[in-house]
Amino acid sequence: QVQLVESGGGLVQAGGSLRLSCAASRRTFSTYYMGWFRQGKEREFVAAIRWSGGSTYYADSVKGRFTISRDNAKNTVYLQMNSLKPEDTAVYYCAARVRGSCSGYGCYERRDEYDYWGQGKQVTVSS
Repeated sequence: QVQLVESGGGLVQAGGSLRLSCAASRRTFSTYYMGWFRQGKEREFVAAIRWSGGSTYYADSVKGRFTISRDNAKNTVYLQMNSLKPEDTAVYYCAARVRGSCSGYGCYERRDEYDYWGQGKQVTVSS
């Protein structure tokens, strides 16, 4: 079992920045992807990182503004959010896939490909 504990988030004005962190409770050598999703009407993909190698993937809506990164030593993944917009307001969730690679192009964007989820952190962007 892996617990994901998120921190960061909060309230910021449009154009501002926030950083989210997600710490895993234990080292999982089988972790393949770590991802961030956000809950609006649906839980939508934001960004993902492949733990080994560090390849990153982004939703078109955040590309160029958000950056996902990881710290192997701390078992932590980060989401740096810059140039925030009111439409970025949502509860943000981190997620981990520990059962190896997934199949299909863009599979890391699918919620059901992830095995563990954090509790969610509110991000509110005021206009």
